[in-house]
Amino acid sequence: MAQETNKELRRLPSVEKVLVAEGLRAEIDRYSRALVTWSAQEVLARIRRLLHNGGTCPSLAEIIKQIKQHLSSEWPAFLSPVINATGVILHTNLGRAPLSRQVAAILAGLGGHYHALEYDLASGERGTRAPELEKMLCRLTGAESSLVVNNNAAAVFLILTALARDREVIVSRGELVQIGGGFRIPDIMRESGVHLVEVGATNKTFIKDYEQAITDDTALLFKVHQSNFVIRGFSHSVATSELKALAASYDLPLVYDLGSGALLASEDFRLEHEPTVQEALADGADVVCFSGDKLLGGPQSGVILGKKPYLDRLRNHPLLRTVRIDKMTVWALEASLLHYLRKEAESEIPVWRMMGYGLQELTPRAEAIADKLTQAGIAAEVIEGTSMVGGGSLPDQTLPTKLVAIVPPYPLDDFAARLRLAAPPVLGRTQDDRFLIDVRTVIPSLDDSLVAVIKGVLAKAQ
Repeated sequence: MAQETNKELRRLPSVEKVLVAEGLRAEIDRYSRALVTWSAQEVLARIRRLLHNGGTCPSLAEIIKQIKQHLSSEWPAFLSPVINATGVILHTNLGRAPLSRQVAAILAGLGGHYHALEYDLASGERGTRAPELEKMLCRLTGAESSLVVNNNAAAVFLILTALARDREVIVSRGELVQIGGGFRIPDIMRESGVHLVEVGATNKTFIKDYEQAITDDTALLFKVHQSNFVIRGFSHSVATSELKALAASYDLPLVYDLGSGALLASEDFRLEHEPTVQEALADGADVVCFSGDKLLGGPQSGVILGKKPYLDRLRNHPLLRTVRIDKMTVWALEASLLHYLRKEAESEIPVWRMMGYGLQELTPRAEAIADKLTQAGIAAEVIEGTSMVGGGSLPDQTLPTKLVAIVPPYPLDDFAARLRLAAPPVLGRTQDDRFLIDVRTVIPSLDDSLVAVIKGVLAKAQ
């Protein structure tokens, strides 16, 4: 037995021999020699244990196959775009808003250079962080002042900490929302050190509920847009302008967590009206905050707009340093805002472009994908379906779309798993016995890659 084991162990190739094999060149180019070396060591160690237990040494080709499988399972999204065929435009788990081609080009061009991130070129001294970005936001929205932090949860945390710590904040029970990842507005409010005062009922809150709750210890009134759920039927909420009148009569600030941050009218895209940033400010909110990577279509960030005295307090608070943005976010957000300044957001920002697609644009693409798959012997057809905006924006609303429905020749769950681990990964929807591809959320330049991945996954299974 020991003699046979030693014989098999001698057949096991060295890590170096595996690395120079022709079959791993693409993996070394993608993952680096260091990561492929680590993967080869893991696979060879596993095989060595099997040999000590009486197993036989696999061929070099089989070892390479196992290394590739190990790499794809350990590093499935490594430096690779994901083809989003789910039909969810703002997919939180896929990075929400994809950036425009122009923004990507700007990031590539500036990434290898120094940047006057916090330097005043006119005076030659240290300045504030990203002043041009803040001025752009004010120009676009009409706000007196602006500030950007790393996400909207951080924006809410900073606002409440700086303006209301150890004091009362009044909010409607119908607006105590839970956002992605299990984070809840009440939890964020309590962690910021404020005393949460809930008013009204889940479905109905009136202005008198707020007024009756105001005390000498009240710091501000807080409004939260129900951006990720809908209350229909027997319901009532207080308008921003009405809340502002009440807040002003008691000399209190009104803070509005708008969430999605739309700068364009959603009804122009066959959707229900979504409150815009401009409307929130015009209706009197003293401070407005929202996400930069939702309907704005930019990078992850938390944008804060409003009256200068309040934003100056945020800017001077020590917490700001822990939630400030980096230079890459500054560049990406500035470049995204340029699309709005140039009046080209509808055509250039991917999330708005995707929402704007009509069936006349989607049908030819879906038919072309289905035809190529059919010609390759894959059962595929075009059917009708619906897309969602997602990302905690415009809930309960859909857009008509075209789907490519595929019936794989083996179990659907296995097929979907193979697509997720492909390069690039493909994510779609499953329904009954079919894998559904919603072309609305597939970047058009990736249509051919999508077809190639599907054909490759099915070819490997044969």
